[in-house]
Amino acid sequence: MSHSPSGPNDSQAHEGGLIPGGDGQPAFVLHRRNALALPVLIAVPHAGRDYPLSLINRMRHPAEAAPRLEDRYVDLIARGVGEATGATLLVASAPRAMIDLNRSPEDVDWEMVSGSHAGFARSRLAAGRRSRSGLGLVPRRLPGLGELWRHRLPSAELSKRIDQVHTPYHLALSQMLEALRDKWGGALLLDLHSMPPLGPKAGEGAAVDYVVGDRFGASCESTLVSAALDHFEERGVRAAHNRPYAGGYVLDRHGAPARGISAMQLEVCRTTYLDRQLREPGEGIEAVSQLLSALVLRLADEVAKGANGFAQAAE
Repeated sequence: MSHSPSGPNDSQAHEGGLIPGGDGQPAFVLHRRNALALPVLIAVPHAGRDYPLSLINRMRHPAEAAPRLEDRYVDLIARGVGEATGATLLVASAPRAMIDLNRSPEDVDWEMVSGSHAGFARSRLAAGRRSRSGLGLVPRRLPGLGELWRHRLPSAELSKRIDQVHTPYHLALSQMLEALRDKWGGALLLDLHSMPPLGPKAGEGAAVDYVVGDRFGASCESTLVSAALDHFEERGVRAAHNRPYAGGYVLDRHGAPARGISAMQLEVCRTTYLDRQLREPGEGIEAVSQLLSALVLRLADEVAKGANGFAQAAE
């Protein structure tokens, strides 16, 4: 990966991967604090907005489909939290419409792919549950819009997307988590997403604004999940655990509590930080950033306690 000089917060921006069909744009950017100040990595896999013209031209309804597939501007929250706390950030630039970084590379709807499948592992030739629903490794359709693409995707193009975006992103994520774990004795991945409103915000049974996911206990230490839920409850913020979002491929692949690496997914309701049309950043974005900055610092403290404290980890 290439990198730029350190900024005012003693960090470097490392560019990695390559967006197929673009003009050399990186697939993701890793904002690494030189001192690895916290044992927390915030990843944002679904907010990429670098759409090459070749991708737009393949879409049937780009103006409608692209924003619906994105975790719209949640990367701005992540950047604010990173600046406030010193947490490491991994932010995808490649859009979810091109390839979904929270899906297994085997979760392909092969009916939308043309050409030879000879270069793919045999296990990849069976469509997974997500791809059958239309939201696999490459999204195929959305409710109300139907099919997203004008033509089938050439298998050679699919290979490029996997090799140039998906593979290097997850390699960078794995290496960074191991570096944090090696320094601190433990590490936490906070996989940041946004969700549409789950229901009315007022009255009995009001919908939650945050969902904490840990693959039903498999991907994250329970003390960290409890700390996150307590954080929201203490501030009068409605939050849920695993329902309706428990996490996906990112947590399955990278969460390994037995090896000192926990992975937690956090869904943020878009009404909390976008405008009324849920299209552009709204007035609430600063408050959400502050809420999550305090959460990250609390979780970092919990990770460090579990790894015998900050002082020992820094030695």
